[in-house]
Amino acid sequence: MLKKRAKYHLGQVVRHRKHPFRGVVFDVDAIFSNTQDWYDAIPEESRPAKDQPFYHLLAENDQSYYVAYVSEQNLVPDDTGEPVDHPDLSELFGDFQDGFYPLQVQLN
Repeated sequence: MLKKRAKYHLGQVVRHRKHPFRGVVFDVDAIFSNTQDWYDAIPEESRPAKDQPFYHLLAENDQSYYVAYVSEQNLVPDDTGEPVDHPDLSELFGDFQDGFYPLQVQLN
């Protein structure tokens, strides 16, 4: 039985450890739950282990907004205190406050 707990929570702002983007956590998978093709597209020397939490992020970089799927080992907390500007944030979250976004939708 899997005992690991997710390090980051819904509404938390995080940034990628290696790549220049940040985002807001909107879903968490306890272990890898994407396609094998997606996983195989990652260079072998950079592939994360599948047996860790993976996070769905409303992400942004200097050029665009998108949804990212990132392993826990590749994330760090964002300590800038700055909000994320992703245009889909308001569909799931309330206004940025105290470094995070409160959920505005009911979860199943």
